[in-house]
Amino acid sequence: MLTKNISFKNFDLKKKFKNSRKILDKLLKEDNQIIKSLSKNYKYSFDSHNLKKFKKHSHFRIIGMGGSILGAQAIYDFLANKIKKKFSFINNINLNNSKIDNKFVNIIISKSGNTIETIINSKNYLNKKNKNIFITENNENYLNNLANKIKSEIIHHNNFIGGRYSVMSEVGMLPAELMGLKSNDFKQFNNLIKNKFFFQLLISNVNSILQLIKKKKSNSIIINLYEKIKKLFLWF
Repeated sequence: MLTKNISFKNFDLKKKFKNSRKILDKLLKEDNQIIKSLSKNYKYSFDSHNLKKFKKHSHFRIIGMGGSILGAQAIYDFLANKIKKKFSFINNINLNNSKIDNKFVNIIISKSGNTIETIINSKNYLNKKNKNIFITENNENYLNNLANKIKSEIIHHNNFIGGRYSVMSEVGMLPAELMGLKSNDFKQFNNLIKNKFFFQLLISNVNSILQLIKKKKSNSIIINLYEKIKKLFLWF
């Protein structure tokens, strides 16, 4: 709940933030792989044609934690009326494997490859009859070694994309492709940046937060909000 000590005066100011716009313009023009990952020109670690052998299946199980799974789940929940395939999401410790069947394609996701909960859950669902896809970074980690050992499909995740933003990378777009959706349809970043309202709103909000911080009229709630928006600003 917001307190009476929070001032919203700066949010009502109409200013031209030329300096901030220059900074943002410069960021967008840089050879930045994170920004590129939001565009249609980004090259994924997977090839849509290679996914054909999995697309014939109708039931999928995604195993992961946090940002590795929530993006795909949000896509599935939001576009459920367009998706004809069945997806289930395992994002908590599940030690009861008595009812596990063999009809699912397992998509096991851990960007680090060492997430304990994901490792435990994956072992509950691995068997010779299941098809498995592992999504993890291309380095020496547990899931990478496990996937190689059981000769499963491995999709390498780029380590410069993490957290909630990873939905636009392999961990979100590969499941989207298997849902029957087109990953390029999610790549609206260029259109978003061309939207003057969005662009100005982003700059205005960040500058408003900066003004509050500089004047030291903010409390812990505003500081927390500032940190979140600052990350968003730098990410763009």
